Amino acid sequence: MTDHPSSVRATLNYSVDNGIPPDYYFYEPDPSVKLNPPGTDPHEVEIHDAWPIADRLSLDREGFELHEFGARFDQFDDDASVKSAFYPQIVDFVKRHTGAKRVEVFDHTIRKRLAADLKQQTAVQRPAVLLVHSDYTVASGPQRVRDLLPAEADDLLQRRVAFYNVWKPLYRRVDELPLAMCDATTHDPQDMLRMDLKYRERTGEIYVMRHSPRHRWHYFPQMEAARALLLKTYDSATDGRARFMGHTAFEDPTTPPNAPKRESIEVRTMAFF
Repeated sequence: MTDHPSSVRATLNYSVDNGIPPDYYFYEPDPSVKLNPPGTDPHEVEIHDAWPIADRLSLDREGFELHEFGARFDQFDDDASVKSAFYPQIVDFVKRHTGAKRVEVFDHTIRKRLAADLKQQTAVQRPAVLLVHSDYTVASGPQRVRDLLPAEADDLLQRRVAFYNVWKPLYRRVDELPLAMCDATTHDPQDMLRMDLKYRERTGEIYVMRHSPRHRWHYFPQMEAARALLLKTYDSATDGRARFMGHTAFEDPTTPPNAPKRESIEVRTMAFF
C-alpha cells in the first residue's frame, strides 16, 4: 500500500429529514405520484483513513471490522460457482469473526461503475451506491427472517439475530469509489430515516441518514482483494451495542485518473446466536 493522506474531504449524499419517508421506485410510478427521493442533501465531510485503527474496530461498537480473507476464489463471473464455492467461505468468515452459531447467506451483488439506468443493471451486477444508508430497519430485519425462513422464524426471532454484509474487492485493489463507514457511536437513532423501496408487488424499507456534524467517517484506501470488510446492517439486540451502521461509496478526490474501475462484491448474511 502506498502512502495516503490521513483523511480526505469528499461529498456524501445524505437525505433530507422533512417528516416524510424518502422513497425509491423500481418501476415507473403514476405521473400523479409526488416523489420524495433520498440523497438530495449532499455534505462535504472528512473521511479518515482507518488502517491505523483496523485492529481496534468492533462490530458491536463502530459497526464494522476489517479482516484477512484467507480463502481464494476467482470465478465471480459464474453465479453458480459463487453460490456453491464462495458462499461457504463467507459462512466460515462470518462465524469466525462474530461467534454466530448459524449463518445463512441470502444474496450477493457485484458492484461496478455502471450507469444508474435500471436497464443496464442485472439482478446481481449493479453500480456502487452513492447514498448514505443502512440495509435494514427495526421492521425489515425481522421481516427478512420471516420471508426467508418462514417455518423457523418464530423460534429464531426469540434469540439474537444480526445481519452482516461481507464486502471485498473482486480480483484487484480498489482505488476508486471506495466504501466509507460511519462510526456507529457517532450517530443517533433519530439520524436514521426510514426509506420506502417501492416494488409493484410490495414495499420494502431500509434506512437512509440525515446529516449530523457528529458523524465520524472512515475508509480503507487501496484495499486489496485478500481482505474483507464486515459491516453490521441489523442487530436485534437492544443492550447498547451497534444495531445499524451507515455506509456509502464515494468519489475519492485522491484517486488517480487512470485508476482501474472499482470491482467489488458484497454478500448479505443472517447470523443467529
